[in-house]
Amino acid sequence: MDELPLLRFIPFRRADIEAMCLSEGQLTQSQQQRFTQARQQIETHFQHDFHSIKQQLKDAYAPLDPDADTRVVKELRKERAPQDLIATLGQVLDRANYEKVTEKGLHKALRSSSLFQVRLYVDLKDFEEVLLYTRGAAKREETLREFFGLWRRKVRFTNFERVVLYIRFKDDVDADSALGDCPPGSTMLKLFQNVPEADLEMLFPNIRVGMRMLDRLMIGVPALVSGGLVVTTKMGATLLLLGSLLGFWLGLSTEPVELDKAALLALLAGAGALLGYLWKQYRNFRNRKLKYTQALTENLYFKLLDNNAGVLYRILDDAEESECKESMLAYYFLLAEGEPMTAVELDQAIEAWFAERWQCRLDFEINDALQKLQLLNLARADGDRWQAAIG
Repeated sequence: MDELPLLRFIPFRRADIEAMCLSEGQLTQSQQQRFTQARQQIETHFQHDFHSIKQQLKDAYAPLDPDADTRVVKELRKERAPQDLIATLGQVLDRANYEKVTEKGLHKALRSSSLFQVRLYVDLKDFEEVLLYTRGAAKREETLREFFGLWRRKVRFTNFERVVLYIRFKDDVDADSALGDCPPGSTMLKLFQNVPEADLEMLFPNIRVGMRMLDRLMIGVPALVSGGLVVTTKMGATLLLLGSLLGFWLGLSTEPVELDKAALLALLAGAGALLGYLWKQYRNFRNRKLKYTQALTENLYFKLLDNNAGVLYRILDDAEESECKESMLAYYFLLAEGEPMTAVELDQAIEAWFAERWQCRLDFEINDALQKLQLLNLARADGDRWQAAIG
């Protein structure tokens, strides 16, 4: 199984990052004051920056928000294309360290065998636009039980801690389809947690649950056996009577068949037994499919974190947190080192600190962090070497 690339996401809270840095005891009293001042300056800058971005996202999303409870003044509202929202949303998700799933990657995931042990179908042609972003990819191992729990199989799979799904519906939604209740041209924005890569299809609103070959065999084989028993034990007289009638009507037999009361009762009893058997098998199929659908619904209930506008506010907060953490870390290590460092040296020092001190391997975005510090006048470059400055 291919190794996953190192994550850009730093899986610690901003306040914890500050405490982790200060706990190293590498700063003098005056340096601690400089670090605190720099942290406040960084936080103030990004609070203002993301407040402006929040207003842009709200304005771009307002015409598409399916949950809006405010009136629309059409003659005063400036028309915005859905692409305005997509562009800003993509930038915020990138700053929050989300990775965009390519069309090729999405189709690969949809073709993978589901860990949910049920066959799922999704038709992407039902949508005008589909965007999928993930964060926190990691390899996991799980034991699956099969054949009534008699057989256990270990599987390794890729799991995503966070998944953002954006869907824009077509303007001509079929009212009789699974998307019949979705307003034409509207959007859906959802945030999920703890989603296996092979089960990404269960996040879509037009999902269809199908039967695996094993499920069909578990229903079909007993159906054939019990069907044979029904035919031989309960329909023997009926089949014999029908055979005699058919032979007489086709001229294969010259002996007439009398349909007396007993014969009619035999026919009705046989037909009733057949219909009862067919209804039972249909119920078995429906109940098994309903069981899978119910389990799928319960699973999604615990994976869904937020919907529509709520997703925007969550990822805005995540992006602000990520920007602050990266800037704080770069400034702390420049300050603690005391001597100018190259970007490569600083990057290696931060990544080694996380790996050795906190057992966390990540790909720190050093160039982005240094650019932010330079913008805030908290770092300056002399050639290819950087050192901390006072903003």
